[in-house]
Amino acid sequence: MAKMNSLNLLEDKPTTLSQLRAALNGRIIMPEDAEYNRARTLFYGGFDHRPSAIVRAADAADVACVVSYARETGLDLAVRSGGHSLAGHSVSDGGITLDLSAMKGMDIDVDGRTAWAEAGLTAGEYTAAVGAHGLATGFGDTGSVGIGGITLSGGVGFLVRKYGLTIDALLAAEIVTADGQLRHVDAKTHPDLFWAIRGGGGNFGVVTRFQYRLHEVDRVIGGMLILPATPEVITRFIAEAEAAPEELSIIAAVMTAPPMPFLPAELHGQLVFLMMPVYTGDMTAGEQAIAPFRALAAPTVDMIRPLPYPEIYPPEEEYHPVAAGHTMFVDAIDHQAAQTIIDYLQDSTAVMRVTQLRVLGGAMARVPVEATAFAHRQRRIMVNVAALYERPEEAAQHQAWVTELAAALNQGQPGAYVGFIGAEGEARVREAYPGSTWDRLVAIKRRYDPTNLFRLNQNIPPTD
Repeated sequence: MAKMNSLNLLEDKPTTLSQLRAALNGRIIMPEDAEYNRARTLFYGGFDHRPSAIVRAADAADVACVVSYARETGLDLAVRSGGHSLAGHSVSDGGITLDLSAMKGMDIDVDGRTAWAEAGLTAGEYTAAVGAHGLATGFGDTGSVGIGGITLSGGVGFLVRKYGLTIDALLAAEIVTADGQLRHVDAKTHPDLFWAIRGGGGNFGVVTRFQYRLHEVDRVIGGMLILPATPEVITRFIAEAEAAPEELSIIAAVMTAPPMPFLPAELHGQLVFLMMPVYTGDMTAGEQAIAPFRALAAPTVDMIRPLPYPEIYPPEEEYHPVAAGHTMFVDAIDHQAAQTIIDYLQDSTAVMRVTQLRVLGGAMARVPVEATAFAHRQRRIMVNVAALYERPEEAAQHQAWVTELAAALNQGQPGAYVGFIGAEGEARVREAYPGSTWDRLVAIKRRYDPTNLFRLNQNIPPTD
């Protein structure tokens, strides 16, 4: 494709809803429309945001049109890819929502090992499309997450130790900035903006397309391994995961067992230790790498097997839990920390409570910290604490429980993964971007979005 630097897609800037409707190739969903309630529903429950209009964009021209309309009218602008924002930022309350979910175009260069993908694709859709060619880009642990949100946050998933973060595979992007310009960004063109979108969230514009590097990932060893939840299992797991070859990435959780059909009924609601490993490489070596984890304790469930990589994303039920959560980094999980996790999980009254553990390192840690806006490459373990519940009026008690457990696990060095932050305030956003990273992001924000048009996000204001 021909590379463009920037492009003004609009001759006339719409200032009324009728002008906006006339200018669009996509469509507007209004409060009186039958699909409005479904279109404003987020992945997580507990939000009742009612935008004045939802624009389901068809292309980059529509995106530029909506951005200009929001700028001219002063309406709050929310941008939705997969709708997984823990803070509810994916839908505006009273403003306008730009829904990218219809933008699912892909251009896969199998020989060149690259793919251009529009921002409305989910991780599962993208993975299935490139997986048909035995290729992959690493995203997260949930197939319904939009590639837009997870990429802009950094992307910590099943290939993180082998191939790094999602942003480590990002080669270029096309982004509509606050002035309505569609810009091509890469390491040479607008390099400051390219640096910022690799971890800086949705603060700098609306990315319409991403270009990713593709890795040869056909069959992997993966699935689910469920063990008893004991301090010994947890601490030995951490040690084995840190010693494992980089081809193996594992997302693990101490959690209450959901009523899965393959689990004995007496375990439903009881604490278990669940592991989801992915080994990419030689299958025999993969079995050897998995063996120490099977030996941690007698497995309750062992569904680990060779499988095509896209099958790491199983079908998801439509479920909209209300969630309280806290994301953090730690450098170790010792016996006392493991016992603390178990004690707190047993005391919670949430329908589901979980402490997720992701041992990092490998390819992710070899990228210099200053290379991207993701600033936590040297941290060893990501911990995510969550309580899922069904009654919004219980929010205070479950958030208090999350906060107490996070404080008990805190090891004195702050840090947060921006993709897992909820509505927690500026101090937590600053934890995602410590030191000079914050200062650099503020300067770039001031350059490309001086009025903070893109503020429904984990916001980096243009003034410090």
